[in-house]
Formats: sequence, structure tokens, C-alpha cells
Amino acid sequence: MKTTMHLFIAGVFFFLITSISFSQNKQLKDHVLFYSSFDGKLAADVSVGDAMIYTAENYKKTTKAKTGLNDPNVVLAKNKGLTGDALHFKKAKTSAVFYKAYKNVGYSNKSWSGTISFWLQLDPNKDLAPGYCDPICITDVRYNDAALWVDFTDHDPRKFRFGALGDLDVWNPENKDDKAKWEKRTVTVNKPPFNKGEWTHIAITFSKVNTTKSVFRLYLNGELKGVIKDVNDPFTWEAEKGKIMLGLGYIGLMDELTVFNKPLDLQEIKFVFELKKGIKTLLQ
Repeated sequence: MKTTMHLFIAGVFFFLITSISFSQNKQLKDHVLFYSSFDGKLAADVSVGDAMIYTAENYKKTTKAKTGLNDPNVVLAKNKGLTGDALHFKKAKTSAVFYKAYKNVGYSNKSWSGTISFWLQLDPNKDLAPGYCDPICITDVRYNDAALWVDFTDHDPRKFRFGALGDLDVWNPENKDDKAKWEKRTVTVNKPPFNKGEWTHIAITFSKVNTTKSVFRLYLNGELKGVIKDVNDPFTWEAEKGKIMLGLGYIGLMDELTVFNKPLDLQEIKFVFELKKGIKTLLQ
């Protein structure tokens, strides 16, 4: 009798866990705007806008960008990904590699919310070339003008930062070096958990941008590392010029680039971090 009861309880528990997992998958799947697995192809697996990747000589010449990877220092690395293949930046490049952000990041000039999720593999203190490095920067102009980005600093040891910088002519109209203004709009992780041969999950969330209640958060490996709030600079874009810029000065692997149309909460971030087979699990 006891054995039967134990089996029944175990069965109920398994059913509940499976149901919760399925429900979570379904809920998050409905919020995926853009997803690139880099598995055997460069085009995004899911996209609301243009799915193609582009390369230009530099970011001043993006109007002349061509589809595909046209830089020998950026390649698909077979079986090197979190799951499947990955994008490999072999050298600090000067070319511009990007996806078009138009529709793919859900930008709105009234109230813009979402999550950017991706994985990196590198030892920043050994692999990167001298200088700052931005694995991802999302903007229509540049890093200090209506942009969301993460970077590795040029410190020794290197620090990892998340920046949420609104319109330059609002937050820094004289474009001066102002440490207080800068630190108010950034999160800095002094000892980030990046190591050679290990994948690190990065998620940045943004909520109600272009309102008076904007909030930005940085998560690493499922843990909240910092919050930017009480900063309500507008993010004014020419929406069709928006770009998801990849690998500015970066050397290492990148995988599972995903954009959700809502700011995931801590539980959802942990769920994504713990997916054994990546975002494809959500899409099945």
C-alpha cells in the first residue's frame, strides 16, 4: 500500500513539473521576436523583421552592407556552440556585422520593453585585444546615443558592463566626460564569471523605455547583477536604421541570440539559463 501511494505521489509530482515546464515553454515561446541559433546558418530561426545577417566595411558604411558574413575573421564554428554551432569572432575586427533591429527588437517611441538574451565563451583577460570591446550594441546611431550595450572594459582584470544611454543631446548635450552621469546609466560587474571553455549567459531587460518609469536590469548566469532606474532619457530612433551590432572588438564565441518582447523576470531568466538545449526547446 505504501509503495503504491509513493508511486502515485511521484507520478503526480512528475506530472506537475512537466505541466509547469510545458506551460513556461508555451508562455515564453509566444514572446520571442527574434532568435538566431547559428546552427548551420546565419539567418535567424525566428524573426519579425529581416532575418538576414549583414556585413559592411565599417559602421559608417552600413548602407552598403551585403548579406552574409564577408569577414574571414567571423565564421560559423561547427559544434562549438552551447548547443550545435556558434558564431566565432577570431580577431578584433573593424568590419560591421549586424542584424537589422527594425521590428526584430520591438522598438517603440512610446513605451518599449523587452529582453536580449545570449551566451558568450571567452577568457576576457587572455583572449581580447587591448581596448574596450562591445559584444552587442543595439542602436540606430552609436553607443552613447540611444543605445543598449554590454562591454568589457580595458581594465586589468577586465570588468563587464551594461549601458543604457538615451539620446545624447538629452543626457549629455555637451558630450563631455561626466563620470556621475555615466555611472548612473551603467551597471558594472567587477569580477564577471567568464572563463575559457565555459559558456556564460547574459540577459539584459528593459522596461517602459520612453516613459517616465523606465528600468533596466543585467543578469549573468541567472543572477541579477544590477539595476538602472530613475533615468528617463528618451531613446529616439530612426527605427528602420536600428541595428543589432555584433562583436565590436570582440574575440570569442557567441550563441543563442534571442530577443523577447517583454522584460523577463528573475524566474524566467533562470528558466532560460537552465534550458539544456537552448531556446529551441521553447520552439518545439
